[in-house]
Amino acid sequence: MNSAILKTETTPAFWTTRYGMVKAIEQSDLVARSLEHYGEWAEQEIDLLGSWIQEDHHVLEAGSEYGAHTLWLARAVGARGRVTVAEPDRLAFQLLCANVAINGLDNVYAHAFMLGRSAHERVANDGLDAPVAVRSIDSLALDRLDLLKSNVAGDLLELLDGAADTLRRCRPLIYARLSGVSMAEAEVRALKELGYRCWSHAPLMHNARNHNGETRNIFPGCVWQNVVAAPTEGRFELDAQSEL
Repeated sequence: MNSAILKTETTPAFWTTRYGMVKAIEQSDLVARSLEHYGEWAEQEIDLLGSWIQEDHHVLEAGSEYGAHTLWLARAVGARGRVTVAEPDRLAFQLLCANVAINGLDNVYAHAFMLGRSAHERVANDGLDAPVAVRSIDSLALDRLDLLKSNVAGDLLELLDGAADTLRRCRPLIYARLSGVSMAEAEVRALKELGYRCWSHAPLMHNARNHNGETRNIFPGCVWQNVVAAPTEGRFELDAQSEL
């Protein structure tokens, strides 16, 4: 008997979430904790995005968060739409691919690299994993982009530097996580220099009407500081009081 075969009872289970079956590294980070407890992640982001996304849209995600929002995006854009996801973390990328496959989503295109300023390799922070491949958005040569969604705080400036041509050609809406007080001003300024108007969006991590009906708030008072950016030549508007 091959003792290396994994016993059935120890096989990791997928969680049933609002938008499909998902597996993450249990309790490893905020996303995994939210998916396990609530069956969803940052649902207030989706509440906002849902008013913009249309069938046939093309979306680019920087950072997959195990596909927590990818599953919804793929269904929202439909069969004629496309969701491209860049995820540099090896295990998160593998789980993203598993989650996309188990939900039968054939309009998702996953890539194991980070989006940055130019093509190069970045050494992993812990020094234990292989170097991370970095590519620019411009190098993807996208012929269409309706929404750029960046889920990774700390990399927005480099991502924008590598996306100038794509943003000029495609003029997508941008929804991005800001990087804290020390970098937010520079990030917003970079977006404005690319011809965008910017608004603040601060979604709560906890959704009282979550998919699992869980009443306990494991993220009390916690919010994300995000930015919504739209081309200045468009008619997009949000609350005037939140414009940056």
